[in-house]
Amino acid sequence: METKPQKNKQLEKVRDLVGDIRIAMMTTVDDQGNLVSRPMAALQMDEDGTIWFFTKRKSPKVDQIDNNDHRVNLSFADVGDADYVSISGTADELDDRAKIDELWNPQAKAWFPEGKDDPELILLKVHTQMAEYWNASDSTMVRLFQQATAAITGNPPKMGENEKVYN
Repeated sequence: METKPQKNKQLEKVRDLVGDIRIAMMTTVDDQGNLVSRPMAALQMDEDGTIWFFTKRKSPKVDQIDNNDHRVNLSFADVGDADYVSISGTADELDDRAKIDELWNPQAKAWFPEGKDDPELILLKVHTQMAEYWNASDSTMVRLFQQATAAITGNPPKMGENEKVYN
């Protein structure tokens, strides 16, 4: 995902953590009140902390967003580096052909066979309201050692940073 320097400097760490993670799990609420998650290719995190996605105009997630105060959650995970980010925010649909041109990439053609001129293609922009991250800066071996020590001693392991950031 393309990331830009953040106006809100507190979001810089979030930007660094999600920048190499291409797929987010987007959670919405369906008509029965169930939380529903699906993988979405994150295209860009702009300087305002807004994360951009392509979607289909008539996708069920668009109705779910519209029917639930536009509230969504995005989850990013890099298991290998033990980096995890949860972003709460609001989503809006946008039919902006200039922004679609800017963000278009060849992988998107699999979901939008007519290309960037597909009439079903719109943007979802998710404005970050709050992000929480967990980041373990230690190597895998150190983390395994800390977990083993915790299992023996009964004391929870120190596994890195955990912080909430508000935008």
